Amino acid sequence: MDRFERQYILPGFGPASQQKLRETAVLIIGAGGLGCPALLYLSAAGIGKIGIIDGDVVSLSNLNRQVLFGKEDLGKNKAETASKIIRKKYEDIQVEAFPHFLSKENILEIIQNYDLILDGSDNFPTRYLVNDACLIAGKPLVFGAIYQHEGQVAIFNAKGRHSINYRDLYPIPPSAREVPNCNETGVLGVLPGIIGTLMAAECIKYLAGYGDTLEDKMLFYDLLNHNSYQVQLAKNPDSDKTRPKNHSELQEMDYQDFCGLSAQTDWRAALSLLKNANQSVLVDVRELGEQPELDDVEHLQIPLADLPNSRIQLASFQNILLFCQSGSRSLKAIDILKSQFPDKNIQSVEGGILRYLFD
Repeated sequence: MDRFERQYILPGFGPASQQKLRETAVLIIGAGGLGCPALLYLSAAGIGKIGIIDGDVVSLSNLNRQVLFGKEDLGKNKAETASKIIRKKYEDIQVEAFPHFLSKENILEIIQNYDLILDGSDNFPTRYLVNDACLIAGKPLVFGAIYQHEGQVAIFNAKGRHSINYRDLYPIPPSAREVPNCNETGVLGVLPGIIGTLMAAECIKYLAGYGDTLEDKMLFYDLLNHNSYQVQLAKNPDSDKTRPKNHSELQEMDYQDFCGLSAQTDWRAALSLLKNANQSVLVDVRELGEQPELDDVEHLQIPLADLPNSRIQLASFQNILLFCQSGSRSLKAIDILKSQFPDKNIQSVEGGILRYLFD
């Protein structure tokens, strides 16, 4: 008996479907809340080759949902750590780690060696980049997303460019100011576990030709009441208007700007600007008393709701740098201040105080 015995005897699956899994390669983008459970079940199911790409490191706040990791992994790269864990569990599959972030410069080279892509990313620029690259390379894409207690799963590009893709849902990206991430809104760790497992199930079904898949459909799931439903998706005539059609156009695409994130900066650049205290100011737009506090960098504290009345405090500064918990509210703050100071350099510090303290 081998470890796939229970899959061999499953009616309609059998050794032939198992062989299909053994001969396929799946790339998992992001070893986070969605990628960790997907990776566990895909490797357990016997996918022949699994790639994991993630440039992030494990932090303490990850551990409620990124179930591959423990306290002993804090500070380690997620892709490398996850790959070591899976290799130790299963010697009969090939695991490849990419310990860096996906970019338009490397994505086409990486995905060309995989039969199916699973997108466990948590931001719009990456989702559009992955979608567009999969369309150019002709790769099917398993998509998943979560928000508070709700989750979504779909298979895009299942049969090439005539299938539904991510841009059919969102030809124009939702504003990052309108869609906060789980650092701002919170999440129970079981939700990405459920959605990530469903994504793994769709990968297995699609690759093995088993059951009905979510090709050109979206599954919606609500953790609070366990309600779920499916929606049939349709092609959007506007979906191809701004999409890069080939490798050259992909390289020219600015996904940060396309998703309205060009007004972001990182902490290194922000701290450099703050050396000129007469020209630059750092502003915490969180509510008073929110933790953790920023103790070692001089800054003003002006809650988001009070920004419309902050003209006198900020008028003398040319560079206004805004931060919050993880970068969502500070993006909203840009819109508020731009209407008052259209000629000033106003930027959101990406990742907020959590990025400053824990990365």
